[in-house]
Amino acid sequence: MNDFFSLKSSKLAIGTKVFCILSDERAFQSKSPAMFSKVMERVGVKGVYVPFMVKPEKLGEAIHSLRILNIAGANITVPYKEAVIPFMDTLSESAKIMGAINTIARDGDKFKGYNTNAIGFMDTLESVGFDPTGKSALVFGSGGAARAVVFILNWLRANSIRIAARNTTKAKIIAKDLGGEAVTIDSLMANPFPADIIVNTTSVSSHHEAPVFAEMILKMTAPNCELIIDLNYGRGENFWEDFARIKKIRFMDGLTTLAHQAMRTFALWTGIKVEPKEFLKALDE
Repeated sequence: MNDFFSLKSSKLAIGTKVFCILSDERAFQSKSPAMFSKVMERVGVKGVYVPFMVKPEKLGEAIHSLRILNIAGANITVPYKEAVIPFMDTLSESAKIMGAINTIARDGDKFKGYNTNAIGFMDTLESVGFDPTGKSALVFGSGGAARAVVFILNWLRANSIRIAARNTTKAKIIAKDLGGEAVTIDSLMANPFPADIIVNTTSVSSHHEAPVFAEMILKMTAPNCELIIDLNYGRGENFWEDFARIKKIRFMDGLTTLAHQAMRTFALWTGIKVEPKEFLKALDE
């Protein structure tokens, strides 16, 4: 956790709170450190936000270190949203149902896990005027973000939800736990699913990351689709966006959802409500 020790060696003011994001090497690609740091400065919270890269076998030790170092709060992202749960003292009710968290809030010496991915996604749908009630949805992915999206789509009474993933075993578990139907990606090529909304929760958005998968998506038909959301952001080129443009479908990347879930996370950590537009503004600076 070299980032923390470099902070300790610098001149942090007494009483400065330290927040962090835990991931693998992707921790250093996240926009959260810069975004949260700017918002904290703007609203007068004395704090810093740093990325920590953690190896899978060291996750438990990392959480223990956060306790010892009195970290004020943490975000958890790919690939640890599910794996980190056993190291929490308590979970919010929705996090228990979803089986995944992305936020840790400290309550004294206890860590409580929350899932602001879900409520952030719901806020995003509301902000763009998309109501999934009675509509069909196609969700790509089988990780913690997929669990949050499926949870919200069911909560908002989507009529049908299909979960497409390479790991069909995990997709079937999500369907069993939260509702929906697991399907193979190949089956979508043969039998197009008339989804009103398509959501990508996988970590893949660029052609070079998964060229075969990208070509499959670009060849997919999307009858009746109104909105495509890719929860990733900051990609130079994005085959989900290309697909949306070709099919003349409205497209959103993950920045809006990031801002909405950041608002919820920040309130859990500090008790201060900061509007999503302020987080988006921080991202543009």
